[in-house]
Amino acid sequence: MKNISFKGFTPKTFQFFNDLKENNYKEWFDTNKHIYEKELLDPLKALVTTLSPTMYNIDPAMELRPHRALSRIYRDVRFSKNKDPYKDFMWMAFQVPVTREEWKDYPGYFMELTADSYTLGLGLFQPKKKVMDNLREEISLNPTEFQENTQSSVFDRGYIVYGEEYKRPIANELSEYFQPWIQRKGIWVAKTKPIGEELYSADFATLIKEDFEALEWLYNFMKDVTEL
Repeated sequence: MKNISFKGFTPKTFQFFNDLKENNYKEWFDTNKHIYEKELLDPLKALVTTLSPTMYNIDPAMELRPHRALSRIYRDVRFSKNKDPYKDFMWMAFQVPVTREEWKDYPGYFMELTADSYTLGLGLFQPKKKVMDNLREEISLNPTEFQENTQSSVFDRGYIVYGEEYKRPIANELSEYFQPWIQRKGIWVAKTKPIGEELYSADFATLIKEDFEALEWLYNFMKDVTEL
């Protein structure tokens, strides 16, 4: 890829996703692979490269190589109920490669792209019970600081808290604000937006940069509880 500066996606990017949904087989993909590379893969690589200085400043240990930060469009059908050979979405992820299993016990940032929307987020997706126990304890130690930082960086920026909840709520003395954070086996924050004009220019990289920088406090909070 000659030009590593992100200039934006094009309408052809999302048309490719839509066409792939209707033609999810090898012969069609092979014929249209040049479109995939030009309109989707190359811009995603450029986006990773453009965001790399920001992510390095957040955590210099993060994996920043595009071929490692990007998902594959090829589906591993051996372990999937969906036997279509290609995914009709892709994502980038910035995480410290501390284990061989993605997202295991360590927080990471992500951006997922589909034909209709994009999602930005940060979280702990498969943490050990001890990690979530540490998270709950650290919240309880200084709830005011946690609320002030997460209100501004998460909720004020349109993020929602996600994660599998316990069937039996964990008893605690914190107010309602904290329950979405406390009552989960894994936890992440994310927001999903429809495809809009912001994706068709370099401004999309700036949008992601500003959101990911705003989430830095929460990233460090999550990182710290994994290391206790």
